[in-house]
Amino acid sequence: MSTPDLASAVASPVEQAAALLRSDPHAGFAALREAGPVHRIAGPDGLPVWLVTRYVDVREALADPRLALDRRHALPGNYRGFSLPPALDANLLNMDQPDHTRIRRLVSRAFTPRRVELLRPSIERIADQLLTEIELLGRADLLAGYAAPLPITVICDLLGVPVDDRPDFRSWTDALVAPDPERPQDAKAAVVALLRFLTALIARKRADPGDDLLSALITVRDTETGTSTSAATDGDRLSEDELTSLAFLILFAGYENTVHLIANAVLALLQRPEQLAELRANPALIGPAVEEFARFDGPAPLAIRRFPREDVEIGGVRVPAGETVLLALASANRDPAQFTDPDRLDLTRRDTAHLALGHGIHYCLGAPLARLETEIALSALLSHFPALTLDEAAGPIRHRPSMRARGLLALPVRF
Repeated sequence: MSTPDLASAVASPVEQAAALLRSDPHAGFAALREAGPVHRIAGPDGLPVWLVTRYVDVREALADPRLALDRRHALPGNYRGFSLPPALDANLLNMDQPDHTRIRRLVSRAFTPRRVELLRPSIERIADQLLTEIELLGRADLLAGYAAPLPITVICDLLGVPVDDRPDFRSWTDALVAPDPERPQDAKAAVVALLRFLTALIARKRADPGDDLLSALITVRDTETGTSTSAATDGDRLSEDELTSLAFLILFAGYENTVHLIANAVLALLQRPEQLAELRANPALIGPAVEEFARFDGPAPLAIRRFPREDVEIGGVRVPAGETVLLALASANRDPAQFTDPDRLDLTRRDTAHLALGHGIHYCLGAPLARLETEIALSALLSHFPALTLDEAAGPIRHRPSMRARGLLALPVRF
């Protein structure tokens, strides 16, 4: 009787490292980065992808026009992403120029640092109100009680979403960001609910517009000249699907990533008392600290997938046209070739050119708002709770088992 070839049954070092990306992504990325700049691995949907691991290659690829976001450039059968209806799918994450430029122009002025700074008093009020509600309890799940409701309140206020329509939004986004493989019907139900919700909201705003971003975008869509106070220029247009998809993207991305940025930052501080003490002693560090939190443990380990329009070379590796390319932001942000002692959280770090918010024309539209919300959230939290610690009695900290999102399931604290 022949002996099985044990070597063939043992995963290669690259396969072993890739298997870590859901449970221990930083360890997995470190091993892959060390092994080479580009690897062929199984992606989040199980299909093969080209994973780019090193800072210089990721940064260059983020701005490379040969790498398209439009799925029409994908080879048939080479992409199995979650299918959205056209009314939610016609958004900036699936577009290249010129449509990307046209639509981004219509909304970009709402997210400039100057415009966003005007929201500071409102965000500070929301943060204070949320912390006041939990401070008498002595302990709380900071994810559910603070990190999640703050961004959703801010983005819904900005878009003009009525308070009564907000409670179900987190369950819908959870079902889309981290779908349960044993309950695929939950994600489909969430898509149906979100589309119904946004369609009804747009209809209400058309009938009774307000002083909010969604009303301004509807004006752009409906005005024949395509001009309005929302900064449209003559010739700009939004189709009805583009309008609905843009509202979906602003709500979804403007909320989900900020939740995880805030929660991951709090966890990083509580696990490193010396850095927490540094920030308490010098509150002026909060701006640079937010950049370091984004670099150290950002909410999106991977950039949105891309498809080469032609055969391209990345890191010396030839990637065929139409195949799926994933750019590992989390890996690039801990590349020792770019950052000194990259696995150490350092709130005074000077080499802060991270890629957590992207690079090039697809740089995160809501970056100024995410930064401001995180600054305010952390400053208010440390001010309210000078004795903030992790609640060890609640059990170990657990992350979502996901390659797409770096987020906590809960953040139990005592104060």
